[in-house]
Amino acid sequence: MNIEFRNINKSFGPVRANIDLNFSIKSGTIYGILGENGAGKSTLMKILSGFYKPDSGQILLNGKPVIIESPADAIKYGIGMLHQDPLDFPPMRIIENFIVGQKGGLIPSYKETIHEFKELQTKFGFTLDPEAYVDTLTVGERQQLEILRLLWMGANALILDEPTTGISAQQKEKLFAALRILAEQGKTIIFVSHKLEDVEILCGKVAILRKGILVGELPAPYQTDKLVEMMFGKVITLGDRNNVSQSNIVFELKNIFVEQYPMRIENVNFRLQAGEVIGLAGMEGSGQDVLLRACVGLIRPISGSVIVIGKDLTGKNYHEFMKNGVSFLPASRLEEGLVPGLTLAEHFTIAGEETKGLFIDKEYFKQKAEKMIDEYHIIGHQSSTVESLSGGNQQRAALSLLRNSLSIILLEHPTRGLDIESAIYMWGKLKERCMLGTSIFFISGDLEEILQYSDRILVFFSGHVSPPLDAVTTSLDQLGQLIGGKGWDQVFDIQENYESNAKS
Repeated sequence: MNIEFRNINKSFGPVRANIDLNFSIKSGTIYGILGENGAGKSTLMKILSGFYKPDSGQILLNGKPVIIESPADAIKYGIGMLHQDPLDFPPMRIIENFIVGQKGGLIPSYKETIHEFKELQTKFGFTLDPEAYVDTLTVGERQQLEILRLLWMGANALILDEPTTGISAQQKEKLFAALRILAEQGKTIIFVSHKLEDVEILCGKVAILRKGILVGELPAPYQTDKLVEMMFGKVITLGDRNNVSQSNIVFELKNIFVEQYPMRIENVNFRLQAGEVIGLAGMEGSGQDVLLRACVGLIRPISGSVIVIGKDLTGKNYHEFMKNGVSFLPASRLEEGLVPGLTLAEHFTIAGEETKGLFIDKEYFKQKAEKMIDEYHIIGHQSSTVESLSGGNQQRAALSLLRNSLSIILLEHPTRGLDIESAIYMWGKLKERCMLGTSIFFISGDLEEILQYSDRILVFFSGHVSPPLDAVTTSLDQLGQLIGGKGWDQVFDIQENYESNAKS
C-alpha cells in the first residue's frame, strides 16, 4: 500500500502539532518517522489511523484520496496502528483479545480461531498461549498479540509508535524480524521512534519532524550526527556523571522477603546513601518492579524491614512513605502517575504543598503551572489536559509535579518514550536534586542509561538480586551477561564481602 500525505495540518488549541506535512511512503518498505517529543509524530499517525481528523490536507492510499474518520475506517482501508500503550483488555484471555474488533457480526468458531492464531504466530516465531490471560504478558508479548490481531483483521499497512520502549533485547529482535518479513510480503511498515539506533538498523528511509514541520527525508545508510542535528537543530551531548553521594544512610532494606505472583524475592539487604543514584537492571519481569513497589509501601513485604531515615516504615502505606519524604514516579503515566481529564493547573492544585485550608487559590496554581511548563519545557498550556500531551511531555509533567522536599525518589523507566534531549534534560533535573541530598532509585531497560547515571547497580535475574555493583567498574558486557543469568558465581563472592562489611 502506497501512502501519501498532502498538506496535513493539525492544531490543539494554540499548539500546532502538524504544519503542512508533505511526503509519501512506498509499499513494501520500512519507513522511519523521527523527531523529538512533541514533534508531531504520534499526531500524524493518529490522523492516518483515524483517531484524529486533520484540520486540513489529504491522505492518499495507492494514489486515491480517502477520508478516514475512525480506527474502524482505517482498518477497512487496511491500516492498523500499534500504540505506545497496547490497546487490549488485560482481564481477558489472549484469544478473546484476538477476536475483538473482528469483521462481521458473527462470532467466529473458537476452535478455528485458535488454529488460525497458532498458524499466524508460527510465521513470526511468536509463542503466545492463546488460553493465557493478557495481564500475565510482558509489554513485548502484548505487542506481538496486537500485531497478530491487526494482521488477522486484514492490515496491509502497520504503524508502530515507539514499539521498542519497555521491551527486552530478545523481544526487539523478534519484532524486527517480523517487520522485515511483513515488508518482504509487500506490507507497508511505518516505524515511529526517537531511538536513532533502532531506526538506523531497521529503516530504509526516514522522515524527520521538528515542532510539527518536516525538516527533511534521508535514505539509509545514515549519519547519526546528521539525524540528531535535524531532530533538535543542534548537537546533543550526554551529561557528566554526578559523584555527590554522602555518607549518611537515608534508606535501608533488611532481609526483605517480598512476593507478588509469580515473582518471589528473598533476603535483600541494601543501604542507600544521601544523594546516591541506584539503578535496577534486569529483563522485564525479573522482579525489579516488585522490589521497587515494596520500597514505597505499594506491596507489603512478607518479612524484613524497610527503614527510611532511621524510621521503620515496614507495612505502612504509600501515604506514610510520602509523609516521610519518599515519592514514586510509575512507568504507566496515565494509569498511575497522572489523572486523565484533569488539566496541568488542576494537577498542580492536587499535588501542591501549598494547598491548605478550605479554599484553593486557582489563579495561583494557574500561574504555578505556567511557570513549571516553562521551567520543564513542557509543550502545552496550563489548561491542557494531560492526555492531550505527547508521551514525553506527560513524563516532563509528572517530574515537575514531584515535591521539592524529598529524601528519596523511586522511578520506573524515567526516560521511557523520551527523546535524547528530553532524557538528558530529565536527568539534569534529577541530578540537581541529588546535589541537594535527594537519593534516586530507578528501573531502566536501557543498560547504557543504567551505567551512565548510576553510582551503584542492582542486577535482577529470575527473582535473584545481586549485591550493589560499582557502575564505574562495571562494563556493558558484564551487565548484559548478568542480566542473562551468567557470571552469578562471581556475584556471590561480592555478596559475601558486602555482607561482612555491613556487619562490621
